[in-house]
Amino acid sequence: MTVAASAAAVVVILSGCVPNTEASAAAVTVRSTDDTCDVSSKSAASGNVTFKVANDGTQVTEFYLLADDGLRIVGEVENIAPGASRTLTVVAQPGDYFTLCKPGMIGEGVGRAGFAVQGEKVAISGDDAEVKQEAVGLYAAFVKDQVEQLVPGVEELTAAYVANDDDTARALFPTVRAYYERIEPVAEALGDLDPRIDYRELDAVAEGLEWTGFHRIEKDLWVPASDALNSDDETPAWQDWKPSTREERQQWADRLQADVAELNDYVHGEEFQTALDDQGIAGISNGAIALLDEVATGKITGEEDWWSGTDLWDFAANVEGSKMAYSLVSDFAASTGTEGEQIIARIDEGYAALEGKLAQYGSLTNGFVTYSDLTDDDRRAFTDLINALAEPLSRLTVVVLT
Repeated sequence: MTVAASAAAVVVILSGCVPNTEASAAAVTVRSTDDTCDVSSKSAASGNVTFKVANDGTQVTEFYLLADDGLRIVGEVENIAPGASRTLTVVAQPGDYFTLCKPGMIGEGVGRAGFAVQGEKVAISGDDAEVKQEAVGLYAAFVKDQVEQLVPGVEELTAAYVANDDDTARALFPTVRAYYERIEPVAEALGDLDPRIDYRELDAVAEGLEWTGFHRIEKDLWVPASDALNSDDETPAWQDWKPSTREERQQWADRLQADVAELNDYVHGEEFQTALDDQGIAGISNGAIALLDEVATGKITGEEDWWSGTDLWDFAANVEGSKMAYSLVSDFAASTGTEGEQIIARIDEGYAALEGKLAQYGSLTNGFVTYSDLTDDDRRAFTDLINALAEPLSRLTVVVLT
């Protein structure tokens, strides 16, 4: 983890708590409409910062304060009805942030703008249980945000797929999947929902399931050669498979949209929040570990996106989701003493090394090389970095529960 990222992580975990500082609260007004997000100030002093959000649009809206990577949520207020106002107060540490509104509570949001916090670092006090619950709440907000962006992304992807606009669909495929890959363990906890959304063909066949979801669409978009093999390097790619008809494409598109809508309903429901609350910060820590396991078991082997070769997009999204979850619990681990501090230092170094290696091959913004472009040495280097990070990360949950 970089110094900047580490600072942002501290902010994330402490937002909403009571600081030991005399820094005065700064009231910042926000006007959200259907297509704008006007913030009255681009900066504030460190300490308590209050955003007074007024919804002047026609749709229910949300307001976010994001960390410097534009991904991690420092604070958010949601379900602001048209004509209503709500307040968000965070303990803002010095650093760079982004503000954002999300009218309709779907998609990437509007009016993303920089927001600077200046001043001294804020010392925090407060009830330990309250701080931990704050971390759980912020992780729930992160998951909701990713699924809210997944829903319209899938709609756009499947619309192109059904229209036989395969060039557009192929371009969208890896970027839309990133929203899912960042929070995949959430869907995996829902029985058959992850298999419906993300199972590979061989897994579905082995379990006698109907093959649906992203990878069904992937094979239509990257039609294999007549002599190609499936990811087991044994089964012919065309065995019991043929390109989908227009009607079948519509069927797979409708199914994926329905399954993603079900996921969206779940993460906005009481059952999801209760599950997170029951697991507490151990659940967040375990989520960070599970996402790195996803990289180790599927992405680095090239099995996940066998036909498209877009595994590095999934790889990067898994790492981002893992690091986001880790950032919410790292301070708890560090506060346990020398052992916790040492583990955190190793984990930070591990993420930084893995991110640095990934950056050599592209980015989620600009795209990556395909998996077939990686050499054996590249894959071994990634495996070594994943293993180096996995070892201290696997000890994180035990440490945070100390």
